[in-house]
Amino acid sequence: MKSIIFMGTPEFSAPILTSLIDAEEYNVIAVVTQPDRKVGRKHILTPSPVKKVAIQYDIPVYQPEKLGGSEELEQLIDLHADLIVTAAFGQFLPMKLIDSVKIAAINVHASLLPKYRGGAPVHYAIMHGEEETGVTIIYMVKKMDAGKMLAQESIDITKRDDVGTMFDKLSLLGRDLLLKTLPALLDGSIEAKDQDENKVTFSPNIKPEEEQVDINLKASLVDDKVRGLRPFPGAFVYLNGVRTKLWKVEVLEQKTNLEPGQVVKKTKHSLDIATGENGVISIEELQPAGKPKLTITDYLNGSENAFIEGDQVIKYEEY
Repeated sequence: MKSIIFMGTPEFSAPILTSLIDAEEYNVIAVVTQPDRKVGRKHILTPSPVKKVAIQYDIPVYQPEKLGGSEELEQLIDLHADLIVTAAFGQFLPMKLIDSVKIAAINVHASLLPKYRGGAPVHYAIMHGEEETGVTIIYMVKKMDAGKMLAQESIDITKRDDVGTMFDKLSLLGRDLLLKTLPALLDGSIEAKDQDENKVTFSPNIKPEEEQVDINLKASLVDDKVRGLRPFPGAFVYLNGVRTKLWKVEVLEQKTNLEPGQVVKKTKHSLDIATGENGVISIEELQPAGKPKLTITDYLNGSENAFIEGDQVIKYEEY
């Protein structure tokens, strides 16, 4: 039985950890995850999904704010594990930890490497209108997500998918791919492949200013951005001067001569807005700052006279 240190944090990581715990061939001897965070309006201190799984199975949990230089780092090195498996952990691993394992340190990365190295590969794949993404299992090296590839599988992105649905799909894909890859890694029958450095792209963590939707983009890209930031961190516009999150929009099959951000049509149940390249979107769900998420019908019930055809109601503000 091979001993494993598992390192991960969000919902994406939890099924992968559970599969390793359930497998007879492996013994998860430690779990490393991000510290508990305050969540929601009541700021309730909440453990990560990975920590919840570890507690359920009575596995020791380590939660350093920063792994490098921490006491936990030395404790993990002293475990002399056979393997380290990471999946959306959220921190760099010091090389002396990677070098301490007997067999290998590997990462389950949610992209078709070498595309979208970095911390937000799923967000970027959707925001860039990709029609597929996937999971790649790589050796961990000092350079971020640059290790040799052990295995890779792809999956379609539909126009109904968002970050939440894709994380669910990719988590299961990653779980299954890992369980298929580990035996080949352990018996030496797998041949790792170099990443093509000429095809490398990056997906850094989303900055706050990148959450704003540029209404000057064509309608399909506006929709891609909204889905690429849903359910977190959320895309926003300034709607009549109020910072407002757009949770769901529909791309309409029509053209307009109005300027991006102007009202094309407003009824009791719809609000259609011009975008770039003469496109039109219909806003379906939104959330003005300080208010709950609303359907467009509920929102318009309280905004009877706020929208008149031709009015400029959304403006893109440069940071």
